[in-house]
Amino acid sequence: MFYNFRLFWRMFYRSFFQWNGTPARLTRKRLAFLVLFYLVWPLGGLAHWFFFFLDDILFPGHKTQPVEKPLFILGNFRSGSTFLHRLLSRDDNFTSLTIWDIYLTPSVTQKKITQFVSKLDYKLGGHLHRLLYAFDRSTLGKIRIHPISFFKPEEDENIHFQNWDGYFISYLFPFMDELPDYQHFDEALSSEHKRRNMEFYKSMLQRHMYATGKKYFVAKNPAFSPKIETLSAFFPDARIIYLVRNPLDMLPSTISWINYARRQFTEPEEQFLYIDEILDLTQHWYEHPLQYLDLHPSPRYLILGYDELIQNPEGVIRSFYEQFGYPDQPALDKIVTEAVAETLAYKSDHAYSYEEMGFTRQQIIELYADIFERFGFDKREPTFSKAEQHAEFRTPAD
Repeated sequence: MFYNFRLFWRMFYRSFFQWNGTPARLTRKRLAFLVLFYLVWPLGGLAHWFFFFLDDILFPGHKTQPVEKPLFILGNFRSGSTFLHRLLSRDDNFTSLTIWDIYLTPSVTQKKITQFVSKLDYKLGGHLHRLLYAFDRSTLGKIRIHPISFFKPEEDENIHFQNWDGYFISYLFPFMDELPDYQHFDEALSSEHKRRNMEFYKSMLQRHMYATGKKYFVAKNPAFSPKIETLSAFFPDARIIYLVRNPLDMLPSTISWINYARRQFTEPEEQFLYIDEILDLTQHWYEHPLQYLDLHPSPRYLILGYDELIQNPEGVIRSFYEQFGYPDQPALDKIVTEAVAETLAYKSDHAYSYEEMGFTRQQIIELYADIFERFGFDKREPTFSKAEQHAEFRTPAD
Protein backbone atom coordinates (compact mmCIF):
# COMPACT_ATOMS: atom_id res chain seq x y z
CA MET A 1 0.00 0.00 0.00
CA PHE A 2 1.12 3.55 -0.78
CA TYR A 3 2.16 6.15 1.82
CA ASN A 4 2.80 9.75 0.78
CA PHE A 5 6.14 10.29 2.54
CA ARG A 6 6.99 13.32 0.41
CA LEU A 7 3.87 15.19 1.48
CA PHE A 8 4.43 14.21 5.11
CA TRP A 9 7.95 15.63 4.99
CA ARG A 10 6.83 18.83 3.24
CA MET A 11 4.23 19.48 5.95
CA PHE A 12 6.95 19.06 8.58
CA TYR A 13 9.34 21.41 6.80
CA ARG A 14 6.75 24.11 6.14
CA SER A 15 5.46 23.98 9.71
CA PHE A 16 8.85 24.78 11.23
CA PHE A 17 10.74 26.65 8.52
CA GLN A 18 8.30 28.19 5.99
CA TRP A 19 5.25 29.15 8.02
CA ASN A 20 5.67 32.90 7.70
CA GLY A 21 2.78 34.52 5.81
CA THR A 22 0.53 31.47 6.27
CA PRO A 23 -2.36 30.85 8.71
CA ALA A 24 -0.13 28.33 10.53
CA ARG A 25 1.93 30.86 12.48
CA LEU A 26 4.44 29.26 14.82
CA THR A 27 2.76 30.49 18.00
CA ARG A 28 3.05 28.78 21.36
CA LYS A 29 -0.20 26.89 20.70
CA ARG A 30 0.96 25.78 17.26
CA LEU A 31 4.37 24.71 18.57
CA ALA A 32 2.77 22.65 21.35
CA PHE A 33 0.60 20.87 18.78
CA LEU A 34 3.54 20.19 16.45
CA VAL A 35 5.76 18.80 19.20
CA LEU A 36 2.98 16.52 20.45
CA PHE A 37 2.03 15.47 16.92
CA TYR A 38 5.56 14.56 15.85
CA LEU A 39 6.22 12.70 19.09
CA VAL A 40 3.07 10.58 18.79
CA TRP A 41 1.98 10.31 15.16
CA PRO A 42 5.05 8.66 13.54
CA LEU A 43 5.14 5.98 16.24
CA GLY A 44 1.41 5.36 15.87
CA GLY A 45 1.77 5.20 12.10
CA LEU A 46 4.53 2.63 12.31
CA ALA A 47 2.40 0.52 14.65
CA HIS A 48 -0.62 0.67 12.32
CA TRP A 49 1.40 -0.36 9.27
CA PHE A 50 2.96 -3.20 11.23
CA PHE A 51 -0.56 -4.41 12.04
CA PHE A 52 -1.58 -4.02 8.37
CA PHE A 53 1.31 -6.38 7.62
CA LEU A 54 0.05 -8.80 10.29
CA ASP A 55 -3.43 -8.70 8.75
CA ASP A 56 -2.04 -10.21 5.55
CA ILE A 57 -0.52 -13.07 7.55
CA LEU A 58 -3.18 -13.70 10.21
CA PHE A 59 -6.36 -12.68 8.36
CA PRO A 60 -5.68 -12.90 4.60
CA GLY A 61 -9.42 -13.26 3.96
CA HIS A 62 -9.82 -9.49 4.32
CA LYS A 63 -8.34 -9.09 0.82
CA THR A 64 -11.33 -10.80 -0.77
CA GLN A 65 -13.94 -9.50 1.67
CA PRO A 66 -16.96 -8.29 -0.34
CA VAL A 67 -18.32 -4.82 0.33
CA GLU A 68 -21.94 -5.41 -0.64
CA LYS A 69 -24.19 -2.48 -1.53
CA PRO A 70 -22.21 0.14 0.43
CA LEU A 71 -24.13 3.36 1.00
CA PHE A 72 -22.21 6.62 0.50
CA ILE A 73 -23.73 9.91 1.65
CA LEU A 74 -22.28 12.76 -0.43
CA GLY A 75 -22.96 16.47 -0.76
CA ASN A 76 -21.42 19.68 0.45
CA PHE A 77 -20.37 20.03 4.06
CA ARG A 78 -23.14 21.08 6.45
CA SER A 79 -25.92 19.54 4.35
CA GLY A 80 -27.39 17.00 6.78
CA SER A 81 -24.90 14.17 6.28
CA THR A 82 -23.99 13.76 9.95
CA PHE A 83 -27.64 13.58 10.97
CA LEU A 84 -28.46 10.93 8.34
CA HIS A 85 -25.23 9.00 8.96
CA ARG A 86 -25.68 8.84 12.74
CA LEU A 87 -29.31 7.88 12.30
CA LEU A 88 -28.55 4.99 9.92
CA SER A 89 -25.71 3.77 12.12
CA ARG A 90 -28.32 2.95 14.77
CA ASP A 91 -29.72 0.31 12.40
CA ASP A 92 -27.86 -2.89 13.28
CA ASN A 93 -27.85 -3.94 9.61
CA PHE A 94 -25.21 -1.26 9.01
CA THR A 95 -21.71 -0.53 10.24
CA SER A 96 -19.56 2.60 9.94
CA LEU A 97 -16.07 3.74 10.78
CA THR A 98 -15.83 5.52 14.12
CA ILE A 99 -12.97 7.73 15.25
CA TRP A 100 -11.76 4.76 17.27
CA ASP A 101 -11.72 2.59 14.11
CA ILE A 102 -10.01 5.26 12.03
CA TYR A 103 -7.25 6.43 14.34
CA LEU A 104 -6.71 3.65 16.89
CA THR A 105 -7.74 0.34 15.30
CA PRO A 106 -7.70 0.59 11.49
CA SER A 107 -6.42 -2.98 11.04
CA VAL A 108 -8.22 -6.30 11.45
CA THR A 109 -5.66 -7.43 14.02
CA GLN A 110 -6.14 -4.34 16.18
CA LYS A 111 -9.92 -4.71 15.98
CA LYS A 112 -9.74 -8.36 17.00
CA ILE A 113 -7.54 -7.48 19.98
CA THR A 114 -9.89 -4.73 21.17
CA GLN A 115 -12.92 -7.01 20.69
CA PHE A 116 -11.28 -9.58 22.96
CA VAL A 117 -10.33 -6.97 25.58
CA SER A 118 -13.84 -5.49 25.43
CA LYS A 119 -15.51 -8.84 26.09
CA LEU A 120 -13.11 -9.54 28.94
CA ASP A 121 -13.73 -6.10 30.46
CA TYR A 122 -17.51 -6.63 30.44
CA LYS A 123 -17.06 -9.91 32.28
CA LEU A 124 -14.91 -8.13 34.88
CA GLY A 125 -17.40 -5.33 35.49
CA GLY A 126 -16.82 -2.86 32.64
CA HIS A 127 -14.33 -0.65 34.49
CA LEU A 128 -12.24 -0.03 31.37
CA HIS A 129 -15.32 0.95 29.38
CA ARG A 130 -16.35 3.50 32.00
CA LEU A 131 -12.84 4.94 32.04
CA LEU A 132 -12.72 5.23 28.25
CA TYR A 133 -16.12 6.92 28.04
CA ALA A 134 -15.15 9.38 30.77
CA PHE A 135 -11.97 10.20 28.83
CA ASP A 136 -14.05 10.57 25.66
CA ARG A 137 -16.40 13.09 27.30
CA SER A 138 -13.53 15.14 28.71
CA THR A 139 -11.65 15.33 25.38
CA LEU A 140 -13.60 14.98 22.12
CA GLY A 141 -16.81 15.77 23.97
CA LYS A 142 -15.55 19.34 24.43
CA ILE A 143 -15.63 20.02 20.68
CA ARG A 144 -18.74 22.09 20.06
CA ILE A 145 -19.66 22.15 16.40
CA HIS A 146 -21.29 18.74 16.18
CA PRO A 147 -21.22 15.78 18.59
CA ILE A 148 -17.84 14.07 18.31
CA SER A 149 -16.80 10.92 20.10
CA PHE A 150 -14.34 8.06 19.76
CA PHE A 151 -17.37 5.79 19.53
CA LYS A 152 -19.61 7.65 17.05
CA PRO A 153 -19.43 7.25 13.26
CA GLU A 154 -17.26 9.84 11.56
CA GLU A 155 -16.39 10.89 8.03
CA ASP A 156 -14.35 8.35 6.07
CA GLU A 157 -12.03 10.97 4.60
CA ASN A 158 -10.25 10.77 7.97
CA ILE A 159 -8.95 7.30 7.06
CA HIS A 160 -6.59 8.92 4.57
CA PHE A 161 -4.49 10.24 7.42
CA GLN A 162 -3.24 6.63 7.61
CA ASN A 163 -1.64 6.91 4.16
CA TRP A 164 -1.23 10.70 4.32
CA ASP A 165 -3.18 11.29 1.15
CA GLY A 166 -6.42 13.22 1.75
CA TYR A 167 -8.03 16.65 1.96
CA PHE A 168 -8.35 16.64 5.76
CA ILE A 169 -4.57 17.01 6.05
CA SER A 170 -5.28 20.68 5.32
CA TYR A 171 -7.05 20.98 8.68
CA LEU A 172 -3.77 20.29 10.49
CA PHE A 173 -1.44 21.77 7.86
CA PRO A 174 -3.19 24.49 5.81
CA PHE A 175 -0.43 24.83 3.21
CA MET A 176 -2.72 24.49 0.22
CA ASP A 177 0.07 25.09 -2.31
CA GLU A 178 1.72 21.84 -1.16
CA LEU A 179 -1.37 19.65 -1.25
CA PRO A 180 -2.73 17.78 -4.28
CA ASP A 181 -5.99 19.22 -5.55
CA TYR A 182 -8.23 16.86 -3.56
CA GLN A 183 -11.12 19.33 -3.91
CA HIS A 184 -11.32 18.46 -7.64
CA PHE A 185 -10.26 14.84 -7.24
CA ASP A 186 -11.81 13.22 -10.34
CA GLU A 187 -10.64 15.95 -12.69
CA ALA A 188 -7.34 17.07 -11.15
CA LEU A 189 -5.46 13.97 -10.01
CA SER A 190 -3.70 11.48 -12.23
CA SER A 191 -5.24 8.08 -12.90
CA GLU A 192 -2.45 6.41 -10.92
CA HIS A 193 -2.94 8.71 -7.94
CA LYS A 194 -6.70 8.12 -7.94
CA ARG A 195 -6.18 4.37 -8.15
CA ARG A 196 -3.74 4.33 -5.21
CA ASN A 197 -6.00 6.51 -3.11
CA MET A 198 -9.13 4.47 -3.74
CA GLU A 199 -7.42 1.09 -3.42
CA PHE A 200 -6.24 2.10 0.04
CA TYR A 201 -9.73 3.25 1.01
CA LYS A 202 -11.34 0.06 -0.28
CA SER A 203 -8.84 -2.05 1.66
CA MET A 204 -9.79 -0.17 4.84
CA LEU A 205 -13.47 -0.95 4.27
CA GLN A 206 -12.69 -4.60 3.58
CA ARG A 207 -10.71 -4.87 6.82
CA HIS A 208 -13.56 -3.27 8.76
CA MET A 209 -16.25 -5.48 7.24
CA TYR A 210 -14.13 -8.59 7.78
CA ALA A 211 -13.50 -7.74 11.44
CA THR A 212 -17.07 -6.71 12.31
CA GLY A 213 -19.00 -9.31 10.30
CA LYS A 214 -21.64 -6.72 9.40
CA LYS A 215 -23.48 -6.97 6.08
CA TYR A 216 -23.75 -3.35 4.92
CA PHE A 217 -21.51 -0.32 5.22
CA VAL A 218 -22.77 3.27 5.41
CA ALA A 219 -20.43 6.24 5.12
CA LYS A 220 -20.76 9.99 5.44
CA ASN A 221 -18.44 11.42 2.79
CA PRO A 222 -18.91 15.09 1.82
CA ALA A 223 -15.20 15.17 0.90
CA PHE A 224 -15.88 12.27 -1.49
CA SER A 225 -18.22 14.45 -3.58
CA PRO A 226 -15.41 15.36 -6.00
CA LYS A 227 -14.51 11.62 -6.09
CA ILE A 228 -17.93 10.40 -7.19
CA GLU A 229 -16.74 9.10 -10.56
CA THR A 230 -13.76 7.23 -9.09
CA LEU A 231 -15.86 6.01 -6.16
CA SER A 232 -18.46 4.54 -8.50
CA ALA A 233 -15.77 2.78 -10.54
CA PHE A 234 -14.25 1.10 -7.48
CA PHE A 235 -17.62 0.27 -5.91
CA PRO A 236 -19.90 -0.59 -8.85
CA ASP A 237 -22.50 -1.95 -6.40
CA ALA A 238 -22.57 1.30 -4.40
CA ARG A 239 -25.70 3.18 -3.40
CA ILE A 240 -25.22 6.95 -3.38
CA ILE A 241 -27.31 9.61 -1.68
CA TYR A 242 -26.42 13.15 -2.70
CA LEU A 243 -27.72 15.64 -0.14
CA VAL A 244 -28.38 19.16 -1.34
CA ARG A 245 -29.05 22.16 0.89
CA ASN A 246 -29.88 25.82 0.32
CA PRO A 247 -26.58 27.68 -0.32
CA LEU A 248 -27.74 30.51 1.95
CA ASP A 249 -27.46 28.01 4.80
CA MET A 250 -24.69 25.76 3.51
CA LEU A 251 -22.07 28.40 2.68
CA PRO A 252 -21.76 30.28 5.99
CA SER A 253 -21.97 27.02 7.92
CA THR A 254 -19.15 25.55 5.80
CA ILE A 255 -16.98 28.65 6.22
CA SER A 256 -17.54 28.48 9.98
CA TRP A 257 -16.82 24.73 10.09
CA ILE A 258 -13.57 24.79 8.07
CA ASN A 259 -12.25 27.77 10.01
CA TYR A 260 -13.21 26.14 13.30
CA ALA A 261 -11.55 22.84 12.36
CA ARG A 262 -8.29 24.45 11.28
CA ARG A 263 -8.21 26.72 14.33
CA GLN A 264 -7.95 23.65 16.54
CA PHE A 265 -4.39 23.26 15.21
CA THR A 266 -3.43 26.79 14.09
CA GLU A 267 -3.76 30.32 15.44
CA PRO A 268 -4.40 32.75 12.59
CA GLU A 269 -5.05 36.41 13.32
CA GLU A 270 -8.09 36.75 11.01
CA GLN A 271 -11.50 35.37 11.98
CA PHE A 272 -12.65 33.99 8.62
CA LEU A 273 -10.08 32.69 6.14
CA TYR A 274 -10.04 30.43 3.09
CA ILE A 275 -13.04 32.18 1.48
CA ASP A 276 -11.87 31.74 -2.13
CA GLU A 277 -11.00 28.09 -1.50
CA ILE A 278 -14.39 27.40 0.08
CA LEU A 279 -16.32 29.17 -2.70
CA ASP A 280 -14.51 27.13 -5.35
CA LEU A 281 -14.92 23.91 -3.34
CA THR A 282 -18.62 24.32 -2.67
CA GLN A 283 -19.48 25.31 -6.23
CA HIS A 284 -17.62 22.27 -7.57
CA TRP A 285 -19.17 19.95 -4.98
CA TYR A 286 -22.59 21.02 -6.21
CA GLU A 287 -21.77 20.93 -9.91
CA HIS A 288 -19.60 17.83 -10.33
CA PRO A 289 -21.69 15.21 -8.45
CA LEU A 290 -24.95 16.47 -9.91
CA GLN A 291 -23.50 16.36 -13.41
CA TYR A 292 -22.30 12.79 -12.85
CA LEU A 293 -25.67 11.68 -11.47
CA ASP A 294 -27.52 13.35 -14.34
CA LEU A 295 -25.34 11.51 -16.87
CA HIS A 296 -25.67 8.15 -15.07
CA PRO A 297 -29.31 7.79 -14.01
CA SER A 298 -29.78 4.70 -11.83
CA PRO A 299 -32.08 3.39 -9.09
CA ARG A 300 -28.87 3.03 -7.06
CA TYR A 301 -28.59 6.83 -6.83
CA LEU A 302 -30.77 9.38 -5.05
CA ILE A 303 -30.64 13.19 -4.94
CA LEU A 304 -32.19 14.19 -1.62
CA GLY A 305 -33.12 17.65 -0.38
CA TYR A 306 -32.03 18.61 3.12
CA ASP A 307 -35.47 19.98 4.01
CA GLU A 308 -37.16 16.77 2.88
CA LEU A 309 -34.85 14.71 5.08
CA ILE A 310 -35.32 16.91 8.15
CA GLN A 311 -39.10 17.15 7.81
CA ASN A 312 -39.77 13.43 7.21
CA PRO A 313 -36.71 11.32 8.08
CA GLU A 314 -38.59 8.07 8.64
CA GLY A 315 -40.51 8.30 5.37
CA VAL A 316 -37.38 9.22 3.43
CA ILE A 317 -35.38 6.33 4.91
CA ARG A 318 -38.08 3.71 4.36
CA SER A 319 -38.36 4.87 0.77
CA PHE A 320 -34.66 4.56 -0.07
CA TYR A 321 -34.33 1.29 1.86
CA GLU A 322 -36.86 -0.14 -0.58
CA GLN A 323 -35.25 1.60 -3.56
CA PHE A 324 -31.74 0.39 -2.69
CA GLY A 325 -32.68 -3.14 -1.67
CA TYR A 326 -31.89 -2.90 2.05
CA PRO A 327 -33.90 -4.94 4.57
CA ASP A 328 -36.77 -3.22 6.33
CA GLN A 329 -36.05 -2.10 9.88
CA PRO A 330 -39.22 -2.61 11.99
CA ALA A 331 -37.83 -0.41 14.79
CA LEU A 332 -37.06 2.51 12.46
CA ASP A 333 -39.61 4.81 14.11
CA LYS A 334 -37.86 4.36 17.47
CA ILE A 335 -34.42 4.84 15.86
CA VAL A 336 -35.55 8.09 14.21
CA THR A 337 -37.09 9.39 17.45
CA GLU A 338 -33.88 8.72 19.38
CA ALA A 339 -31.68 10.29 16.69
CA VAL A 340 -33.81 13.44 16.49
CA ALA A 341 -33.89 13.75 20.29
CA GLU A 342 -30.10 13.52 20.44
CA THR A 343 -29.76 16.17 17.76
CA LEU A 344 -32.19 18.50 19.49
CA ALA A 345 -30.41 18.05 22.81
CA TYR A 346 -27.04 19.11 21.44
CA LYS A 347 -26.17 22.79 21.74
CA SER A 348 -23.53 24.21 19.44
CA ASP A 349 -21.38 27.19 20.40
CA HIS A 350 -21.57 28.50 16.84
CA ALA A 351 -23.65 31.54 15.95
CA TYR A 352 -22.82 33.26 12.66
CA SER A 353 -24.28 34.91 9.60
CA TYR A 354 -23.13 35.37 6.03
CA GLU A 355 -23.03 39.16 6.53
CA GLU A 356 -20.20 38.97 9.05
CA MET A 357 -18.29 36.82 6.55
CA GLY A 358 -18.51 39.57 3.94
CA PHE A 359 -21.44 38.31 1.82
CA THR A 360 -24.82 39.70 0.95
CA ARG A 361 -27.82 37.49 0.33
CA GLN A 362 -27.88 38.55 -3.33
CA GLN A 363 -24.21 37.66 -3.82
CA ILE A 364 -24.81 34.10 -2.61
CA ILE A 365 -27.88 33.76 -4.81
CA GLU A 366 -25.82 34.85 -7.83
CA LEU A 367 -22.84 32.63 -6.96
CA TYR A 368 -25.09 29.56 -6.86
CA ALA A 369 -27.69 30.67 -9.41
CA ASP A 370 -27.92 27.23 -11.08
CA ILE A 371 -28.59 25.52 -7.75
CA PHE A 372 -31.32 27.96 -6.78
CA GLU A 373 -32.93 27.53 -10.19
CA ARG A 374 -32.74 23.72 -10.21
CA PHE A 375 -34.02 23.12 -6.68
CA GLY A 376 -36.22 26.17 -6.20
CA PHE A 377 -34.59 27.09 -2.91
CA ASP A 378 -36.05 29.93 -0.90
CA LYS A 379 -34.37 33.28 -1.66
CA ARG A 380 -36.34 35.37 0.83
CA GLU A 381 -34.74 37.33 3.63
CA PRO A 382 -35.20 35.37 6.89
CA THR A 383 -37.27 37.04 9.58
CA PHE A 384 -35.29 35.60 12.53
CA SER A 385 -32.10 36.96 14.06
CA LYS A 386 -28.63 36.70 12.57
CA ALA A 387 -27.48 34.51 15.44
CA GLU A 388 -30.19 32.02 14.49
CA GLN A 389 -29.89 32.55 10.77
CA HIS A 390 -28.07 29.37 9.86
CA ALA A 391 -28.73 27.08 12.80
CA GLU A 392 -30.07 23.58 12.13
CA PHE A 393 -32.59 22.63 14.84
CA ARG A 394 -30.46 25.29 16.61
CA THR A 395 -27.87 22.50 16.45
CA PRO A 396 -25.32 21.38 13.84
CA ALA A 397 -26.94 18.51 11.94
CA ASP A 398 -24.12 18.88 9.37
